[in-house]
Amino acid sequence: MKRGLKWAFFGLLAAILAIVAGTLLPRPLLPVSASAAGAGGTRILLLSGPIHTDIAIPLTDEIRARFGFVEAAGVPLAHPQAEWLIFGWGGRSFYLETPTWSELKPGPVFKALTVDRSVMHVDIAGRIVEPQAAVTGFELDEAGYDRLLGFIAESFTREAGAVVSIEGFSYNGNDRFFEAGGSFNALFGCNTWTARALREAGLRTGLWNPVPPSLGLSLRLHN
Repeated sequence: MKRGLKWAFFGLLAAILAIVAGTLLPRPLLPVSASAAGAGGTRILLLSGPIHTDIAIPLTDEIRARFGFVEAAGVPLAHPQAEWLIFGWGGRSFYLETPTWSELKPGPVFKALTVDRSVMHVDIAGRIVEPQAAVTGFELDEAGYDRLLGFIAESFTREAGAVVSIEGFSYNGNDRFFEAGGSFNALFGCNTWTARALREAGLRTGLWNPVPPSLGLSLRLHN
């Protein structure tokens, strides 16, 4: 019993130290390109929840054209009150089967802690109030913004050139799920995908950011 508690303690300590180091060590080590665009830049938002992060991009005519394939699947990009298009990558089982915490089940939790297929969740939003604790804004230059859009688009799985919508799953009627590339696991999950996307945009994150507080703090420290 004592030996088990000892190993559990050291395991927890190792996890905490890894998260701290992953937050404090920047990635990349040196800035690759400036992310702050100043006047004329494009503002994106990082939306943070207790365990998950999303990226919101302004819903312009350009974005409606570039991501028109999600509208074909049922995301109403032309909604008169829609101002933001929101993307989130995550584990298939947990994402699809846990729309609310009250619907939490052992199976999806087990897959989230081991290995699962991935999906992309796409939603729209109206006006998002700033500032607030769960919302962080970044101004991107044109090149960084274009790289971000490319990374997001390439995260969708395609068959015969078309994205694959997952039928029968929606949180609010305006959102849809799509098959996505890559595998989800406890070490490299939704928040590390978000971190990769932001690095593509020219921002620096921590070396490893598996949880939203770690990602948010690393962005404040390194940009």
